[in-house]
Amino acid sequence: MGDSSYRPLLSDIQRAKQRIGGILVPTPLAKNFPLCERFKAEIWLKRDDLQHVRSYKIRGAYNKIASLSREELERGVVCASAGNHAQGVAFASFNLKAHAVIFMPKPTPQQKINQVKMFGRDSAEIILTGDTYDDACREAMEYCREKGACFIHPFDDPLVIEGQGTLALDILNDATHPIEYLLLPIGGGGLASGVSSVFKAISPETKIIGVEASGAPSMKKSFEAGSRVTLDEMDTFADGIAVRTPGEITFEICRENLDRIVTVPEGKICTTILQLYNESAIVVEPAGAASVAALSLIADEIKGRSVVCVVSGSNNDITRMEEIKERSMLYEGLKHYFIVRFPQRAGALREFLEYVLGPDDDITLFQYTKKNTMEKGPAIVGIEIKSPDDYTPLIRRMDEQKIIYEYLNDKPDLLRLI
Repeated sequence: MGDSSYRPLLSDIQRAKQRIGGILVPTPLAKNFPLCERFKAEIWLKRDDLQHVRSYKIRGAYNKIASLSREELERGVVCASAGNHAQGVAFASFNLKAHAVIFMPKPTPQQKINQVKMFGRDSAEIILTGDTYDDACREAMEYCREKGACFIHPFDDPLVIEGQGTLALDILNDATHPIEYLLLPIGGGGLASGVSSVFKAISPETKIIGVEASGAPSMKKSFEAGSRVTLDEMDTFADGIAVRTPGEITFEICRENLDRIVTVPEGKICTTILQLYNESAIVVEPAGAASVAALSLIADEIKGRSVVCVVSGSNNDITRMEEIKERSMLYEGLKHYFIVRFPQRAGALREFLEYVLGPDDDITLFQYTKKNTMEKGPAIVGIEIKSPDDYTPLIRRMDEQKIIYEYLNDKPDLLRLI
């Protein structure tokens, strides 16, 4: 467990910048014109998704490992990570000539596993275990106790926090105007702790807002409870910020430094991923899009203001894009699923197509069991509509045609089966 009384000093973070500055890519603080137009504000993106390992995580991992003695490096390093921290540890271990054993949850996207192998080369050994980061973390710490290796915590470690805090030095060095709002993604809280500490020292007037995915709001729940909370269940879709329990150190720092935490639905994150790609040719992972997705939650508040969103990572597996599009359409009200019980007579399906579907509606899924024909018995029907306003007329036409149906969008367990 960490020392909850620890607070990073500006001098500590400046020292970390000197230690790791030579290996960092100077990532841009770039104004995003589509977002500026949408929110009528000055929206700047800190593109740390363009780092060597395509996320800010290299900062903390490298700072920690570079601080170890030669003897500690020879005993090896261990980490647990859903992907980005693992890549940072792999990169640092290869460059600092230390052997790394990296524990990753089994659901980790293959793209991130491949990246760890690429950055670590012969220096990194990967062990897939458990369903979440927390499961992998328990296994990693037990390994450390048995082998005497050094555990590189992804967030709850002073040297990791100080490394992540160097991102704030880069933002403030590049900013040409005072920053009124800063939006930071939060998983365990390492980035938020380090960055917020720098802003409190140099730019205390900046409002700092932490952003979590709605399905994994461990820091927000902990704020509300006044002590660290462990989530019983969580959605791991935004895997880079899906943490069951916030850090002991980071919870206290975030509670002191952050103005508030907001949560963003995973569907909204998916919509944002698609918008960033289509409008700005920016490829981000779910965690990397969280801060930008949160802009819509504070749209009235930030009008005319200067806002920085940290884009934290771009390790997105291309095979996830269909799921991302699906989640986005469900969230935006553009795709709807039903169990439809067609009347037991010929021509029922044809009548459904003719009298129920609107001119811009499209059937994207039609499943029925083999014991039934297409026109007799229940079928799962997915319908894509052009505008959310088309949903009410669709339901009205189903009712007018006396269609017996069950709506599935509000039944997430059934949707997962589909």
